[in-house]
Amino acid sequence: MRQTCLITMTATPSHSGKRQQIVDTAYALFKREGYHATGIDRIIAEAAVAKMTMYRNFPSKDDLIVEVLDDRARRFARRLDRLAQAAATPGQKIATIFDWYARWFRRPDFHGCLFAHALAEFGDPGHPAFGRAVAQKDDLRRRMRLILEEAMPADRAESAAAALLMLIEGATLMAEMGQGDAAMGAARQAAARIIAPEALP
Repeated sequence: MRQTCLITMTATPSHSGKRQQIVDTAYALFKREGYHATGIDRIIAEAAVAKMTMYRNFPSKDDLIVEVLDDRARRFARRLDRLAQAAATPGQKIATIFDWYARWFRRPDFHGCLFAHALAEFGDPGHPAFGRAVAQKDDLRRRMRLILEEAMPADRAESAAAALLMLIEGATLMAEMGQGDAAMGAARQAAARIIAPEALP
């Protein structure tokens, strides 16, 4: 098994390109149509790869789902890092995260949160997709907590980060219902009260 993983990790560029092509295609289908509704044959057809290529890279559909979630989590984490570097104060850093979500809600390809959908479709906490989704949400909360710890005690930063995560998740759900601008406006106001300077020690 270890040998097989090593071979996959050191695949030739063309194989790596095919692998990413499969992941990108699956991502587009999963976010539009859901995990259970999207079959492997559909992914193979739209990715324009051979069935052997699919199963060489992803022996099961669950393997592919996990890689899609991991890929999106890595991309989102890098995006958050760039946002944090572009802002100065903790409040500005949090504001840039909310700004990113507001822009995302307005994108024509917005179909809600891939991770929230995984939690809904895979209700078993033992399923790897469920675990990946929980990990991504926890990472977002952790990153906001670290930002807030620059301005408030750790215990308050933890509770504030949890509240901010709930605001983001709620706004994302409302955006799926076509009410993204109003939801984000309300979320911004609530977030400002949570991290307002006068609320700090």
